[in-house]
Amino acid sequence: MQIIADLHIHSKYARATSKEMDISILPKYARIKGINLLGTGDFTFPDQLKDIKTKLEPLEDKGLYIYDDVYFMLTTEMATFYYEDKKSRRIHHIVHVPSIEIIEQIIDIFSKKGANTGIDGRMIIKISSEEFVEILKEISNDIQIVPAHIWTPYFGCLGSITGYDSIKECYKEKTKFIHALETGLSSDPSMNWRLSQLDDFALLSNSDSHSPWPWRLGREANVFELKEPDYWKIWDAIKEKDNKRFLYTIEVDPNYGKYHFTGHRQCNVFMHPKQALKLKNICPVCKKTMTIGVLQRVEELADRDEGFIPKNAIPFKHLLPLYEIISFSLGVKQLYSKKVEEEQNKLIKVFGNELNVILNSSLDELIKYTSEKIAKAIIAVREEKIKFRPGYDGVYGEPIFSEEKIKNLPQKNLFEY
Repeated sequence: MQIIADLHIHSKYARATSKEMDISILPKYARIKGINLLGTGDFTFPDQLKDIKTKLEPLEDKGLYIYDDVYFMLTTEMATFYYEDKKSRRIHHIVHVPSIEIIEQIIDIFSKKGANTGIDGRMIIKISSEEFVEILKEISNDIQIVPAHIWTPYFGCLGSITGYDSIKECYKEKTKFIHALETGLSSDPSMNWRLSQLDDFALLSNSDSHSPWPWRLGREANVFELKEPDYWKIWDAIKEKDNKRFLYTIEVDPNYGKYHFTGHRQCNVFMHPKQALKLKNICPVCKKTMTIGVLQRVEELADRDEGFIPKNAIPFKHLLPLYEIISFSLGVKQLYSKKVEEEQNKLIKVFGNELNVILNSSLDELIKYTSEKIAKAIIAVREEKIKFRPGYDGVYGEPIFSEEKIKNLPQKNLFEY
């Protein structure tokens, strides 16, 4: 069976998160998207753990759970905040476990070390990342730890602000227990392939979603082909980078991510690394230091040219959420539009789910049910024939379907270099 998994999401108990991010509601949206395996998110938070215990049914001996015909893996994001080499380190990690009993042990041990489980969905622990991994693996070797959104400036283990220059510097001798990395919205596998130091790690993609809407949930995901859903078989496929079982990842174009280009949100300035380096990363408007984007950070650490593909690389596909394809192709700017949602829902009803619309529908089929403009936009996204206004300094990027709009991009935002 094909398993499409989004393993990094947050619950309704996390900060700035939709109340619809509830285990009993999420399956509805997962089916709309075309996903059949979700991470639970936030399992160290007391109310979320209570929901996990009361709502999820275990799959016997499979290390997974089920609710309303959608599978769940027990996951949470945890943060280690500490100082090392006279620098503040704030590193986020995704933790995956196969049983509720292991969750209870994690909560017990880290609570004794001063972690607070009741403030937000994400537990924060004031210990090093190395010690964090060591403690988790002492609890159970079945626990899998994945560095989250590794390039994010503030919370990624390779981030420009609080991160390191290598995975080994972050986790030291415990790096041997790290088998996969999360690319985050602002990078894709091809960018990560430029670093030979990352060759031994599988690359995972997840949404990090705070709401269940189809333009957030599953915007990045992992696609597996397995005989049955099973925690250990999924992780075997990941660790072995077995492309017969781990088929591909779904990625948004990294230009869409909030930290792809270097820039300064306050001054509406963003630029390619080559231009940023010419300016010594100083904003040309206010003369303050800009936030170094993921593209520039990758360039700093890369030891290979663009286009390099490792021998055992898992393939990937660039997509965009259907809602956003429709919204931007029609020029709708507001965050929510009933018109766009109705158009989206019409296509999903015809083709079964959103991913089927984006991945598998033909132009002729689409034109039967939507406008030619929208149909061509969907195909253009699939074939990677669109351009982007890049994201920067916490601002999402935007797809641009109009050649006129591309020509009229403000010149101070140095899209071209």
